[in-house]
Amino acid sequence: MNPVLTLETTAYTLEQLISMPEAQIALAGRSNVGKSSLINALAGRKKLAKVSSTPGKTRSVNYYKVSPHNFYLVDLPGYGYARASHSEREKWAHLLERYLVECRSLKALALLLDSRLEPQALDKNLASFARTNGLNIVPVLTKADKCSQRERANRQNEWQELLGTRPVVTSSSNRYGIDNLWRVLVETAVPQRAASGSEENAGEFDQEPQQEADNNG
Repeated sequence: MNPVLTLETTAYTLEQLISMPEAQIALAGRSNVGKSSLINALAGRKKLAKVSSTPGKTRSVNYYKVSPHNFYLVDLPGYGYARASHSEREKWAHLLERYLVECRSLKALALLLDSRLEPQALDKNLASFARTNGLNIVPVLTKADKCSQRERANRQNEWQELLGTRPVVTSSSNRYGIDNLWRVLVETAVPQRAASGSEENAGEFDQEPQQEADNNG
């Protein structure tokens, strides 16, 4: 059984971001990477995180509590959306950089990456910043159902070469890889409480996701 995910609070300032003593894993990615959909898939609910029709609109940080493991998934604003003003982008970039560096309870950055795209400069820059500051990175490929098995494997290989860690492949629409991602998140946040029986359930992660439209074989 997967953990329970609930929205507990929303933060707008650096002080609010770093004040919680419980373990945290930050979720970050481009504005259209499917972060809200992934949060809903993790929760097993359709409307826990609002899926905006305007990418990049959200400018707050949502804290989702993970029970019974007592840590937080921290939903950071999406980046790379051109319609946000330059001053607004600069303000949030500075705040989030300080959060990533100064939050002592932050255990990892879950970097969400679109399975359909080759490694992008903004994603590589964020990964480089996190590594430079000694932050563990959990790479997560999203939208796996929208590309071929070969494309997914290529993305995994490309990011593994860049980060030294093989990404977890997921699809929010058909829940492919969601159980596996939960296992990785729990083991990262609270290793001593990692869910037992992961070896017994490993086989369920071997099946490939069904594609919506795959003309690539």
